[in-house]
Amino acid sequence: MEWHDDGLIIGLKKHGETSLILEAMTRAHGRHLGLVRGGRSKRWQPLLQPGNSVELVWRARLDEHLGLYAVEVTQPRAANLMASALALHGLNHLSALLRLLAERDPHPDVYEAALRIADDLGDAGATPAALVRFEFAMLTELGFGLDLSRCAASGAIEDLIYVSPKSGRAVSRASGAPYHERLLPLPGFLREQTAAQAADVAAGFRLTGYFLERDVFAPRGLKMPEARSAYLAELAKLG
Repeated sequence: MEWHDDGLIIGLKKHGETSLILEAMTRAHGRHLGLVRGGRSKRWQPLLQPGNSVELVWRARLDEHLGLYAVEVTQPRAANLMASALALHGLNHLSALLRLLAERDPHPDVYEAALRIADDLGDAGATPAALVRFEFAMLTELGFGLDLSRCAASGAIEDLIYVSPKSGRAVSRASGAPYHERLLPLPGFLREQTAAQAADVAAGFRLTGYFLERDVFAPRGLKMPEARSAYLAELAKLG
């Protein structure tokens, strides 16, 4: 069996004395692993790094086998990512989110979104808001999407400024006023393609983080990725 695809390297694991198991998020084949023979050589070490885009050829005798990768690097981002603590933590968090997806299950929209974020992880301007949107999208992909279309109490579609932590549905200002302290703030940029201020981004991470931890990580017996808190700490340093 053989296929060709584009991918984003999200992980590497040593195999034997000279080889690597490369984990990539691919456009058409989802999160996919393969063996790169000689991947730990001096030639390949600087190229086979998380964050780099690659063209992959995967070959195996049977579909269920690990298979072998032939690799060509098409966009070497790793050096720039490793030069920035913000970018490096962001990449590690992005990779942790992608690992939540079932192996070999295609998610082309997620792949495209991950590529766009990887290109600008060192940018403390627009990228944090994009990462919040990515977390929001991942909740949907994993079956835990939030309903921000209308108020859970009144059905209103305007002035939605809260989310119920119980139901994951939006709540309007009027309906949520009596118990606003128990609700999660809903930043406007998650409903509309508007600019996000630092406070909006922080509220967004709090919102997505609550549901990621409750619905995704905790049921799997996992803790929230340390890279996420490290990314947020670096972001806070930058004001």
